[in-house]
Amino acid sequence: MEPVEERKSNKLSFYVTAVVYVLFNLRIGSDPLHSFLATAKQIAITSPYVVGITLVVVSVIQYAAGGEKVPWISRLRLFFTIGIFAGLVYGIYDYTGGSVPPQLP
Repeated sequence: MEPVEERKSNKLSFYVTAVVYVLFNLRIGSDPLHSFLATAKQIAITSPYVVGITLVVVSVIQYAAGGEKVPWISRLRLFFTIGIFAGLVYGIYDYTGGSVPPQLP
């Protein structure tokens, strides 16, 4: 059994990672509803890729650990961490104009 301090820090790091995940996937719109919809679309677009990469990484970790299962809180924290990187890359692509079609003269 792990000490109470370790469990608290484990939960705290989980919540911090979840909040940072939402912040990195946040898309600002003209009003709160538009911002919410754009953020939900962003998460819906990137989450299948993040889930796939997370499954591969968890499988590699379990194989390296001799088949020992990874706890769910660690799997979710890993999902959020990979999602942070995906949100960062996709955000850079969005905000630099990569997703805007070129204007014809």
